[in-house]
Amino acid sequence: MLYGSRSADAREPRIVNIYNFVRNSDYRVPNSEEVLYETTREQIQLLKRANLPATWALQYDALINPRYQKLFKEQLAAKDEIAAWWEIPQPLAEKAGSKWRGHHEWDPTANVGFSPGYTPEERRKLVDVYMGDFKAIFGYYPRTAGSWYLDEVTLAYMHEHYGIVASCNCKDQVGTDGYTLWGGYWNQAYYPSRLNAYMPAQTRAGQIDVPIFRMLGSDPIYQYGNSAGMFTLEPVYQAAGGSADWVAWFMNNLIHQPALAFGYSQAGQENSFGWEAMKTGLTLQVALLAKQAKAGEIQVETLAQAGEWFHRNYALTPPTAVVALDDWKHQNRKTVWYDSRFYRINFLWENGAFFIRDLHCFDENVVSVTHNSALTTRSLAYGTLPMMDEALWSGKEKAGIWPVLLSSDGEKSPMAPDGPPAVKELTPLDLSITQPLSGGGTFSIICRETKVTFSGMDGKGQPLRWAWEMVGGAEQKSAVQTVTPDGIVYRNSGMNYQLRTAPDAGSCQQLDNGAVRLRPGRSGKLVLIFYTTT
Repeated sequence: MLYGSRSADAREPRIVNIYNFVRNSDYRVPNSEEVLYETTREQIQLLKRANLPATWALQYDALINPRYQKLFKEQLAAKDEIAAWWEIPQPLAEKAGSKWRGHHEWDPTANVGFSPGYTPEERRKLVDVYMGDFKAIFGYYPRTAGSWYLDEVTLAYMHEHYGIVASCNCKDQVGTDGYTLWGGYWNQAYYPSRLNAYMPAQTRAGQIDVPIFRMLGSDPIYQYGNSAGMFTLEPVYQAAGGSADWVAWFMNNLIHQPALAFGYSQAGQENSFGWEAMKTGLTLQVALLAKQAKAGEIQVETLAQAGEWFHRNYALTPPTAVVALDDWKHQNRKTVWYDSRFYRINFLWENGAFFIRDLHCFDENVVSVTHNSALTTRSLAYGTLPMMDEALWSGKEKAGIWPVLLSSDGEKSPMAPDGPPAVKELTPLDLSITQPLSGGGTFSIICRETKVTFSGMDGKGQPLRWAWEMVGGAEQKSAVQTVTPDGIVYRNSGMNYQLRTAPDAGSCQQLDNGAVRLRPGRSGKLVLIFYTTT
C-alpha cells in the first residue's frame, strides 16, 4: 500500500484533496479581479502555515495573468500541484478559433462555459491552446484537470496527448446553477466510459484510464436531490462546511465508518466566493485536517497523487461505501451508500422505517447526448439508468423500495427496525448491513459488485415472510417496460436495462396500483442481479 498505518478503524486509506480552483474575474463580484486574486493569496498563506499540500487549478484567464504566474511560482511549495480548471473563458475560446457566445469574459452558461458546449473538434483545439500556454509558463503540462463537468472527448484527449492522471467533477445535484448530474458514482472515484464521462465503465476496453473524483464533500443524508439547503464541505455554507460541529461529524464518518476500497473527500473552495465568506470555515477545516493528518487518520494529498494511487491499485473501478449512522440534525436518520462499477444503491433510515431510497444502474454503452455534437441548451443534464429514484420519482406518494412483512394470508405490514443497523466490510468488495427488527429477528443485506442479497430470519430462527415493494408513481410506470416472474425491464436514454432475480432466489410481481413486489425464494433469500444492455 502507498500509505502507512492509521489509527482509524478501517484498513483502507482516507484521502482528502484540498482543491482550490482559480478564476481571474467574475462579473457577479464587484472589483472581482482584485477580490479573487486576494482570496487565492490568502488561501495560499493559510495552507503554507498549516504545511498541507493543495491542488491549485487555474482557469485559462488566470493562467495567462502574470500576477497569478508570479504568485504561484514564488509562493507555492514544492508539494503543491498546479492544475487545470476546465471552464472556458473568452480568451481561450477565441485563441482556439471558436466564436465567443458569452455575455461576459467568463460566462457560466452551460453551453458557453463548459466543454460540451463546443464540437469535439473545437474541444481538442481548446485543449491544445491551454496545454501549450501552460507549458510555456510553467515548463510542464498539468497532470490533472477538473470542472463541474468535463466531457469524455476532452478527457480522453487530455490523457492520450498530454498525460493527465486524474480529473474531478461536481457532486451529484439536481438543477443547482443550471447543472444536473444525477445517478452517478456517489463519491470517491470511478473510471468513466469512453462514450460518457458521467457513466462509470464496466470494462478496461470501455473505460478512459483517468479516475474522476467526486467534488465538494456531500452530506450523505441531506445532500440529496432538491435538498433544502446546501450541505457540503464547502466552507462558505454556514450550516455545513462552515460549521465546526458539522465538519467534525463529516470527518468522523469519513475516518471511522466502513468505506471498502478507500474513503475520500475534497476540501477547499473556489476563489469566486471571496476570502471574507470562506475564511472562518476554511480556517477551521484546515486546522482539523492538519491535526487528523498528523494523527495518521487521513492522508492529505494533491489530486495528482490521489489519481496515481488509484491507478496503481485499481485497474477497474472498485466498490466503495459511504456510511453515516448518526444524524447531526438529531432527527434519527441514518444512511448507507454502496457503489460499484455496475450500480449504486442507497439505504435510508427515517421516521421509524428504512427503505431503498436510490438505485441506479451503470452501462458504458450509453452514449452521452453531447458525445458527437455540441450542447445547445443553457443548462446541462447528465444521468445514468434509474431503477428507483426517490428524489425525482416522488409525487403524492414518497418513492422508494419499501420492506414489508407478509402474513400467511397475504396481508402486509411495515418491516420496522429495532435499534441501529450493524454495517461491516465482509471483504474488500462486499458490504454487510444487519438490521434487528421490531418483534424479533433480523434482516440482512449484502452488497456485492454485481448483485445485492437480502434475507430475513424471525425471532425463532425461521425464514421471514417478507417482500420489497417498489413505489415510484408515474415516473416508475414510464420507466418500467415489462415485469416478468424473474425480473423487470426498464427503458431510459434509449437503452433497455434489467433488474433480475437469481434462479430460485426471488420473483417479481406487478401489483394493481402499479407498484412492483419483489419476493424472496423459499429459503427466504432474495438476490437481485444488475443487467445492462439488452
